Amino acid sequence: MEWINYHHLLYFWTVAREGSVRKACETLHLAQPTISGQLRQLEDSLGEKLFAKSGRGLVMTEVGQVVYRYAEEIFGLGRELQDVLKGRPRGRPLRLFVGVSDVVPKLIAYRILQPALQLAEPVQLICEEDSTERLLAELAEHRLDVVLSDAPVTPQVRVKAYSHPLGASTMTVFGTPELAARFRRGFPRSLDGAPFLYPAAGSNLRRGLEQWFDEHDVRPNVVGEFKDSALLKTFGQAGAGLFVSPAAIEREVRGQYRVNVAGRLDEVSERFYAISVERRLKHPAVIAITEAARGQLFA
Repeated sequence: MEWINYHHLLYFWTVAREGSVRKACETLHLAQPTISGQLRQLEDSLGEKLFAKSGRGLVMTEVGQVVYRYAEEIFGLGRELQDVLKGRPRGRPLRLFVGVSDVVPKLIAYRILQPALQLAEPVQLICEEDSTERLLAELAEHRLDVVLSDAPVTPQVRVKAYSHPLGASTMTVFGTPELAARFRRGFPRSLDGAPFLYPAAGSNLRRGLEQWFDEHDVRPNVVGEFKDSALLKTFGQAGAGLFVSPAAIEREVRGQYRVNVAGRLDEVSERFYAISVERRLKHPAVIAITEAARGQLFA
């Protein structure tokens, strides 16, 4: 039987957590050649590179990320054992690895995931944001439990995964109090020529907006396009233009960004999905977020 040298694994885990060999040396009180040598021995024993150079620093390879997740579990168990032996028993939280597509509004992602933190069993969220394509690749490698997206998996995606509809929300048009008051009169015809902040090209919401504007012969003045929904709202808060956000989080958007409602586009909606490798969901936290989304958030 082959055995992992757990001292070597500890050095790798510390370097990954600290972000550099130098900082790991300070944490472990060891010399740099010692840690570098132990890392090479670990890579040799595993037959894989765990780090790659990036400028003056190091980044984990894909294999390194997998090893890091296992190391987190291993040393987390070690800490728990110490607590138990010292008379401080505690249960290990259920971990939920979530990929959030970069087109999903941050407030929507929070509202979808919030029920997972309200379960009787403690849950630890590990969230990652990226393009849907990259997140689905990680899902296929079982590095994520679920991916939140605005679109279901298509046949063109070479990933065996299942799309679980969470619900849909119509859209609300927001703006600073001055802009909202100005363009509320005569809405939605007033949007013709109005300064508008668009979501990024290629998103489902962008296509829905453009289709609605075409059908109603409305031509807003597009002053900016944004892939990051939070950045878009920040520009909207500063008065750069009107913007849309799901009506399901209307109250949160008004409170957080200090904007008012200019009007509502009931014919434009955005759908959301939980994508998993399981046809039938099993993870308790994923079941909780899907049930809450369907029964409350998007009911």
